[in-house]
Amino acid sequence: MIAAAVVLTGAVLAPVASPAFAADTDTATAWRDPVRSLDRAAHPLRSTEPGRNTADLRALGGMIGAAKVVGLGEATHGSHEFFTMKERVFRYLVEEKGFRAFALELSWSAGLEIDEYVQNGHGDARELAKRTLAGSPWDREEFVSLIRWMRDYNRAHPGRTVHFVGDDLGAPSVNDGFFARITDYVRQHHPAALPRLERLYTGLRPIDDAFAYLRKPLDERLRLATQAEEAQKLIEGLSGADALDWTGQHARFVAQTARFLAVDLADPHGLPAAQILRDRAMAQNVAWWQRRTGHKILLSAHNGHVSYVTDNPGLYPKTQGAFLRETLGRDYLPIGFSFDRGSFLSKDKALEGEWKRFSVPAAPSGSNEHTLDQVRFEDFYLDVRTAPPSARTWLDTARPTRTIGTQFPVDPAAISLGRSYDVVIHLHDVRQADLRR
Repeated sequence: MIAAAVVLTGAVLAPVASPAFAADTDTATAWRDPVRSLDRAAHPLRSTEPGRNTADLRALGGMIGAAKVVGLGEATHGSHEFFTMKERVFRYLVEEKGFRAFALELSWSAGLEIDEYVQNGHGDARELAKRTLAGSPWDREEFVSLIRWMRDYNRAHPGRTVHFVGDDLGAPSVNDGFFARITDYVRQHHPAALPRLERLYTGLRPIDDAFAYLRKPLDERLRLATQAEEAQKLIEGLSGADALDWTGQHARFVAQTARFLAVDLADPHGLPAAQILRDRAMAQNVAWWQRRTGHKILLSAHNGHVSYVTDNPGLYPKTQGAFLRETLGRDYLPIGFSFDRGSFLSKDKALEGEWKRFSVPAAPSGSNEHTLDQVRFEDFYLDVRTAPPSARTWLDTARPTRTIGTQFPVDPAAISLGRSYDVVIHLHDVRQADLRR
């Protein structure tokens, strides 16, 4: 959510260029009526609610195959069905495919707090959500349910626990307790390095308020970012036990956050550069967890982060999904969501006000959602990689698509589903997520 501090709202959405395609005998028909070929590729969804029979997800499991990181998007930041479907898919992947971690575009430090709860169960899930998710799109009853299920699963499977990972930068704060994870380790195992480490963190520790931090002079923020990166190098240069790997990752998170907060708000090129830093950092943190632990991970983020290509190249030049494909190759698989109509939570202004209910009618003709909603199944998913050639031609063409985040209204983006995702899940209608009680 740190991106909300600097992202300009209402940015122009540039269309994604469409590639050239080889003709096939069904091409003309596909342009007139792609629904018939999409019908052949679609697999029906019986439910979006967790805790029910998962026979309808078996084909999805086959599509996921041996992927080690599965990115599962969301077309809005506040719809019940997107969130519950994430829990449903995660449960299935844990129980049937051996997945061990759920990653969210939430700060690394907050993710550690949630993971400590799902491992040991100390405290209350609702109070934990209030502390770690407050103000975010995920401060919802649906995520309280997910956290509780993870804790219950771990109680029943102590030898094979699941983990919660925050892969994002530090916002709205990186508290002193988190910095202590780093300095306490160095104090105990490498005391000679502690004075230099504390000097490097002076002025940076803690980040109590990222918005206030951004009001510091640019040269000061640049200096602190360099110090944070030097602190990371210092720790990575030490020798020691297994815990040093984790301390180095904690220091990397601090350095990532400090560099992002060194953005020059007066430079029109600063915001796109900062967003590249953010998506790269999120990809680095997910890849680090996967390689360090060996866990298969379900990665939850907005469609615009998990996709291979950006839906807004002017502001988001490169996505987390693109970085993960470069790092993991075909071990990364993105799944995008779409919906035809319904309600969701968003804001009038991204940086102000409370989350509130908005709604949209049936998708207009010419949009991706309008055509998908004509498929014979109300809710379904399909593998764009193995779709019939004529369906693939339709999927590979960019056309208006809803992509709704922290502000509404927002114009649709020109998105090629086939170039953006390996799998698409389409829902006929959605409703707003449940505010945490």
